[in-house]
Amino acid sequence: MTPAVRTQGLRKEFALGWFRGRLLAVEGLDMEVRKGEVFGLLGPNGSGKSTAMKMILGLLRPTGGRAEVCGYRAGTISARRQIGFLPENPYFPNFLSGIELVRYYGRLSGMGGRKLETRIAELMELVRLGGEAGKRPLRTYSKGMLQRAGLAGALVGDPEVLMLDEPTAGVDPAGSREIRDLILELKERGKTVIFSSHLLEQVEDVADRVIVLHRGKKLREGRLEDLLSKKNEWQIRMQGLDERGVQLLGESAPRERLEDYFLRSLPEESRK
Repeated sequence: MTPAVRTQGLRKEFALGWFRGRLLAVEGLDMEVRKGEVFGLLGPNGSGKSTAMKMILGLLRPTGGRAEVCGYRAGTISARRQIGFLPENPYFPNFLSGIELVRYYGRLSGMGGRKLETRIAELMELVRLGGEAGKRPLRTYSKGMLQRAGLAGALVGDPEVLMLDEPTAGVDPAGSREIRDLILELKERGKTVIFSSHLLEQVEDVADRVIVLHRGKKLREGRLEDLLSKKNEWQIRMQGLDERGVQLLGESAPRERLEDYFLRSLPEESRK
């Protein structure tokens, strides 16, 4: 089966200007997301999550490698038709109502008439903004309500893949739970959801698999419960620690390994 999203050796560098060199934002990212899967991109701010998502969306051109969406090369019209996207900080015209916002996105997608109105009603119920809530202007919405309205807009074209960049950023705990429930409901409907987060607790309840990114590199990939249950790996570097300090640390790691790191981290003249 063709994966929902696949990247191979995906790489992105940004020029920083005269005499400042280049910034490597994503380095050699290999990733495969199956259809119907909830997939998390986990990592601290600046780890390359948003850059990777933008290359998959076709908003950024890779420096190297390639990305595909449902078998189509990222950035092509065919690939973009498969994706719905909600950025971390969406900017909506605040004079529109929730329903008007989704209608606007529907018309941008080429929809109209009764089909669009039926789709709007269905989506507003899905994101818990049916009835009077959907008729209110967006300037009266909370952050969580704005995210849910944006989610409805991203879904209006019935995409195969939904990409969410930090969907619960700035949202209160109740709003975060609602968004997580929506992600799980979309999974039940057969949608593929890829979302990014820098908080472990926002990923572990919903993601089938995750990739852990750090400074643009993939550190780990797999089911979160498997990654969390793996034996801890330690690498300790220290300087100026006496033998007693090494002994104390030996309680949590093999002494031979600690002494090896201890010796390698000391200045040459201190090793004797």
